Amino acid sequence: MSLYWLLICHGMMTLTIAVSFLCGRWPIFQGTPIGSIHRFLTFGAYRHFLKFIGAVFGDRGTNLVLSVEYYCCDRANPILQHVNERASMNFQNFIVESELGYVEVICTLGLGTLESSIARIVYLAIIGTTYYIVVKTSFSYIPGHYLSEVHRLTSFFAVAIGIFLFLLTSFSDPGTVKAENVSQYLSAYPYDNMIFTKKECPTCKIPKPARSKHCSLCKRCVARFDHHCGWMNNCIGERNTRYFLAFLLWHFLLCVYGTIAVGLVLAGRVEELQIVHILIVYYGVDNSVSSLAPYIAQWLLDAHNTQILLMVFLAIVSLLLAGFFAYHANLCLTNTTTNETFKWQDYVNWQKKLNEARAALNMNTTGMNMEGKPPESKCKSFFRRFLLQETEVVVRKNVYDKGFFHNIYEKFKMDDRVASTRGSYLEHGPFIQLPES
Repeated sequence: MSLYWLLICHGMMTLTIAVSFLCGRWPIFQGTPIGSIHRFLTFGAYRHFLKFIGAVFGDRGTNLVLSVEYYCCDRANPILQHVNERASMNFQNFIVESELGYVEVICTLGLGTLESSIARIVYLAIIGTTYYIVVKTSFSYIPGHYLSEVHRLTSFFAVAIGIFLFLLTSFSDPGTVKAENVSQYLSAYPYDNMIFTKKECPTCKIPKPARSKHCSLCKRCVARFDHHCGWMNNCIGERNTRYFLAFLLWHFLLCVYGTIAVGLVLAGRVEELQIVHILIVYYGVDNSVSSLAPYIAQWLLDAHNTQILLMVFLAIVSLLLAGFFAYHANLCLTNTTTNETFKWQDYVNWQKKLNEARAALNMNTTGMNMEGKPPESKCKSFFRRFLLQETEVVVRKNVYDKGFFHNIYEKFKMDDRVASTRGSYLEHGPFIQLPES
């Protein structure tokens, strides 16, 4: 029984750490233990490590660690630069043969940088290794008691579709804003004059459409920018959000399918080898779930430990993907983006500070006007302390939210007609004007 609870505690700790590290910065986890664990893992642990090095080895040890950090993380590594330049040259000199002869094509799939290649190789290595382990450990039991032979093919096609969605999202245009199409994107959404105002991109030197953002990694302006995905080394924006959502949903279903399939393989092995019958008849174990479960779990860990670890891994990844997909699905239903979520947070915080400053100014002005007058009562002085808290409530107004069905249609039915499908914004959409000061 102790081993059973040890596995449960280990799984819960692993899940908590994984969720905290990957999702701790999400707005939903702010002010929660998940957010605190994320800050400790990403910043606090390193600071404590530096303090420990300083206490044991002094300033020389601290400076050594900081120099290693600078060389690995901040400074341009000459070895990586050399490999990156060679990779870029190889892709840029790619030759294709067409009907008109040989045409030199510069690769635009995002493979010209070492970072993008590494990210995609890591993804392919993870999904390829996982599928290889499934094949080596579980395919010998298929067909089995619960699974038919068709699952050999369905698993292969499921993984292939997942890789296809990954490549489609990685190589698709997120909605690059250029001088040739900037007028179309400018007419797509109005400026709300709160988080989006009329301005020019200082890098691209073109007008900046509402809801767009210049990605410093991709070095381009992206329409309806959501975020830059490090796994795909591509921005998620106007034209590939639907691919990204399909990628998340499919991989969530893929992990759930893998977890259930491996679980059914193990259940089939228990049934085929009559483990329950042996435990009851030959070992005298009571015929109850509470009595049989520890012995069955112990046998599975001894005979099929790889499949158990694989199930735990797939279950944890499926939970992470479920949370990530739910977060982006909510953004889709409210017609907002991750970038806009953080911009709204900054806007609301700035407005709150501005209102607090105005309230403090009014309180100081009132105090100056009361000089020379009799001191006020303790009751009035007590309630005056809450003057800063009685500030104006900052309202978040998303002018791009047009309703459930319209938001879904806009996310999944976008095509090359950038402005035509959303012309109603300019005709019926609210355009908020800030009051003149």
